[in-house]
Amino acid sequence: MRAWIGATLTGLVAAAAVLVAPAAQAAPPPDVHRSAEKPSADRPSADRPPAGAPAGAPGTKIVGGRPASEPYPYTSSLQVGGRHGCGASLISDQWLVTAAHCVQGQSRLNVRIGSPNRSSGGTLATSARLIPHPSYRGLPGSYDVALVQLSRPVAGTPVAIADASPAQGSDVRLLGWGQTCPQRGCDQGSEQLKELDTRINPDSMCSGGFDPSNELCVYSTSQATACYGDSGGPLLVRAGGEWRLAGATSRAGANSPTCGGGNSTIYTDVTAHREWIESTAGLR
Repeated sequence: MRAWIGATLTGLVAAAAVLVAPAAQAAPPPDVHRSAEKPSADRPSADRPPAGAPAGAPGTKIVGGRPASEPYPYTSSLQVGGRHGCGASLISDQWLVTAAHCVQGQSRLNVRIGSPNRSSGGTLATSARLIPHPSYRGLPGSYDVALVQLSRPVAGTPVAIADASPAQGSDVRLLGWGQTCPQRGCDQGSEQLKELDTRINPDSMCSGGFDPSNELCVYSTSQATACYGDSGGPLLVRAGGEWRLAGATSRAGANSPTCGGGNSTIYTDVTAHREWIESTAGLR
């Protein structure tokens, strides 16, 4: 587990990914789908909060966020040894979407689904397969998306993937258990799920290997942003009176080790990967 956390941190700093570094622990369960690159700071490391590139708000975790105002039954915590590392979203009774850097270097993860508390409640499950996008080559870089297949179907409420990518200026909502302060390692992340309302930035606001064809540039500041521990977690858009999944937290938008640095955070555009997601998970 220590290796996982260390890798996650390394990936975070090197790629400016925004996640919180979890405390060291025993080695993670043997056997991970992809081991070429060890998980980075946003990767689930038991205790590292996930975030669209780090999240965390003073006192409320996602930096500048507030306690979750709704159930969000599809929101999930990826864990190793009981410690949170990344977020994920349930999209069917046996599949979740997260960031590829959250599963790299891992062979098995535990998942807590549908609870606002990352340490209790909800449904517990174990991964059967961890599948990063075949074009993912590590951070910084695009295609930072992965699927987690559970070892058994769960009785949960999946979130639907949005029909289209949110346009520049669109209102979006971020969810996560990440840090509540912007500097790496400044706290251990939030026990309770946090939310933050923000908007889609112009593509020109994101650097750090940003790829507008399959990533989203999200407005953020050091006072309001996703942070370490928020990686892999959802970016939601409102459609037809309900929330839809549009993105997954990836990394900081300017290769900054400080959450919100550069006034942007990069999210993987889940809608751009719909075909791969649905064909791989057999959802169509």
